[in-house]
Amino acid sequence: MPLFEVDPDKCNRDGICVDECPIKIIALKDKDSVPKPVKGAEQLCIHCGHCVAVCPTGALSHQRMRPEDCPPVKKEWRLGPEQAEHFLRSRRSIRTYKDKPVDRETLSRLIEIASHAPSGHNTQPVHWHVVHDRQILQKQIGLVVDWMRDMIKKQPEIAGMMHLDMVVAAWEMGMDTVCRGAPHVIVAHGHKDHPMAADSCVIALAYLELAAPSLGLGSCWAGFYNTAARYWPDLKAAIGLPEGHVSYGAVMVGYPKYRYHRLPLRNKPQVTWQ
Repeated sequence: MPLFEVDPDKCNRDGICVDECPIKIIALKDKDSVPKPVKGAEQLCIHCGHCVAVCPTGALSHQRMRPEDCPPVKKEWRLGPEQAEHFLRSRRSIRTYKDKPVDRETLSRLIEIASHAPSGHNTQPVHWHVVHDRQILQKQIGLVVDWMRDMIKKQPEIAGMMHLDMVVAAWEMGMDTVCRGAPHVIVAHGHKDHPMAADSCVIALAYLELAAPSLGLGSCWAGFYNTAARYWPDLKAAIGLPEGHVSYGAVMVGYPKYRYHRLPLRNKPQVTWQ
């Protein structure tokens, strides 16, 4: 199959796919023809699927996706401004979890939703690592605490700013303020040399956080864990990411122990205009 094919019986020659293609590799010669790829389109296409998604008649089939394989947008499910604001503001960072594991199927569905987050040039450089086993996670948290002890000893000013002494003291008293008792941690990682990996991982984890409540889950960014995963050799070895890969973000995940009833206030946004 060529890069894409257009069904002439379905195509209404409106040129929408031409306008919407981000790389501008689709051409429409005239109203008597159908859209066709320009010269070199095979090499330039980023396989984003815009052409398939935007065609109102489902006339265009890309070599990597057909219109019948792509779920339709359900207009009745679209959020209005008030619903969107409520959805975004009702998300909370969860730091108290039920003592209950989340099954792999649910976590896989959560990651699948998050994998649709945008990435530069549609490179999709995000890889996922799930620490599902509670015992393994506890050992890794212990390694995070070892990193904190090393920071307190060698870089006391930075350790003081991060209150690492309090976290270590809590751990030694049997309290986990690293991952807050969450049963699982999800790491988004990518190759250190990929120019879009860092931002793409952060965006994907933001999607994951927003999607979590729809599955009955809560989440919170695991900043201490992620920092140690990047810089502490023992934890890096324990996680075992592929060669050359870096943890660009980690999120703790589990079932929230409590339910929130109100939307807390935030500072007014600081905005400048030009």
